[in-house]
This record gives sequence, C-alpha cells and structure tokens, in this order.
Amino acid sequence: GLGLSALFAGPSGTGKTMAAEALAEELALDLYRIDLSRVVSKYIGETERNLGRIFDEAEGAGGVILLFDEADALFGKRTEVRDSHDRYANLEVSYLLQRMEAYEGLAILTTNLKSSLDQAFLRRLRFVVGFPFPDAAARAQIWQRMFPNTTPTRDLRYDRLARLAVAGGNIRTIAVNAAFTAAETGGPVTMTHLLAAARAEYAKLERPLTDAEIRGWL
Repeated sequence: GLGLSALFAGPSGTGKTMAAEALAEELALDLYRIDLSRVVSKYIGETERNLGRIFDEAEGAGGVILLFDEADALFGKRTEVRDSHDRYANLEVSYLLQRMEAYEGLAILTTNLKSSLDQAFLRRLRFVVGFPFPDAAARAQIWQRMFPNTTPTRDLRYDRLARLAVAGGNIRTIAVNAAFTAAETGGPVTMTHLLAAARAEYAKLERPLTDAEIRGWL
C-alpha cells in the first residue's frame, strides 16, 4: 500500500484520541473521526458500503487523516466459519484490510484491547504506538499542566494529587468538576474541591478511594 497506518493502543483515558488530534493540527490536515454507530450495520453488505463511502470521500478530499476510535469493534479477530453470520463478519474484516492497504492517506486506529484485533490486520500496520497507564511522576506532570494560568488556585499539592491511580482523562474530569464547584462559590480551586471531585469520579468508576491516595490532602 501507499498510505500510512498506525495503531494507538492503551488503556482508556491515556490520550490516544488527543494524540491523533495533535497530529492533525501539526500536519495541518483535516481529521475524519469515524462514528462506528453510523458505520456498522446489521444488514449484509451495508457495513462495507458505508466504509467504502468513507474511504472514497477521504481519498477525494486528499490529505485527510482517518481516525477509527475503538477500532477493535471493526477490526476484530476473524472467527471460524460456522454459519453465514460468521462468513459475512469475516468478509467485513477482509474488506477493511484491503481498503486500508490501498488508502493513500494516514489512517489512525485507537483501541483499549490490542489483543482483540485481527493478527492479519496487525501485520499490515506500519506503526504500533503504546500509550501506557501514567505512573506517579507522569500523573504529577499532568496535574501541573491541568489548570490554565488564569485559573485561580490555592495551595494545590501536585505530588499528593499524583497518588490518585487514574489516567489523564479521569484527571481532567476531576479538575473540571472541582473548578466548577470553586466557581460556584466564587473562590479559588483548593484541595477540598479536588477531594470532593475525586470522590465523585471514583464513585462513577465504581472504585474505592483509599486512604493512601488522599492522605495529607487537607
């Protein structure tokens, strides 16, 4: 093939989609983010037709980056053919492999489950980039860059915030919710606001917020 294809693989919230957007900005190219809910169809052959229109449009536009978020839903492993449904599902993957090889632009796929992707497809990828879960040092840097300079803050302890074992996407949610709460009271963002936001985020994730993570916050 003449194009470039890359896989961004890593846990949810580690910045895969954001990295694709940054690439598009750096290269001054349009980014087409594929909406899987509008592509995959239960009717035989319709998924291929939808994907064909996407590739045709991208090739006609020239210099377009295609972004397949959660690509494992489309590029999953082909299965042993036991009935007509398996046969048509495998044909969809085969069609995608052919179009990816023929596409002359840049195609980026993101996945949380690299092991679920079809091995034949993985062999055709030019680059596979891992997005690891951030360690404490990386989380501290994310926290330090999370609030713009114009955001009023007071006595934030980034080394202690970094104890929260969450990815960058969750850190952003906690920071934004804390900022909303602080804005409602008309004061700066404090560790108290961040603690309340962290408790809400952990409840959403159905995870316990341990004493070790929040020790010394207040």
